[in-house]
Amino acid sequence: MKKHAMLPKTNLKDRLAHIRNRRVTDSDILQEVHAIFKDQNEQRERIKKDLSEDSNGPGTPLNFDLLESDRIFHIKDIERLCYIYRLRFLDSSFFKGTYPEEAITKIARMEKEHDTSLNEFKIVAPAKRMKLENADDPLLFTPMGNDYFYLIHKWGNDLHPFRKLLMWPYRSFENLVIAILFISIAFTAITPMQLFTHGNVTLQEYFLMFLFMFKAVGGIVLFIGFAKGKNFNGAIWNSKYYNA
Repeated sequence: MKKHAMLPKTNLKDRLAHIRNRRVTDSDILQEVHAIFKDQNEQRERIKKDLSEDSNGPGTPLNFDLLESDRIFHIKDIERLCYIYRLRFLDSSFFKGTYPEEAITKIARMEKEHDTSLNEFKIVAPAKRMKLENADDPLLFTPMGNDYFYLIHKWGNDLHPFRKLLMWPYRSFENLVIAILFISIAFTAITPMQLFTHGNVTLQEYFLMFLFMFKAVGGIVLFIGFAKGKNFNGAIWNSKYYNA
């Protein structure tokens, strides 16, 4: 029993170091790790550079056996999303935010898995997140060709739950007119008509007030729209111009 008590306990860290040292020396392991991290850093810097450049190629060849079907989207799906939420779909070079390290890591991982270099990227984001030429949150894609795109990463906060409703008037001219109509009705309903007439208020007077409100609201909307050069969602979703 005493002999067993005198045996030293096995230190797993020391044993692991002993196994490693039999394979390589300390200087070799430092060189090996340094080379690996140097390659990784060079790859990450190259990815960041590619993200800041325009995408003009036909798409990136990917291994279809490794793709996730829920990340593949057609240009029509992306256009519909941008149309509903008033977003832009542009080259990643227009994005003025910073790319999270997780996105860079996912790109590097995809390049290793697919044995290719991803050098074309697209971004879906609100116009305010883009560096647009003068004329809530990003989705990073790489084009696959034939109008299909592969979603690489999503980051940031989700869009405001009322953004779809707030952007509804900007979908088309008809939607804008309907929105102006309902706003005019609401303003007419809360207007104290007794200040403008004597005695009982008739439907004719309400109708005249509605016409005045409709003209006023419509005029303000048209003035702001023309002054800022704004357009409807269907016309700007892939435009690189700020005042499109």
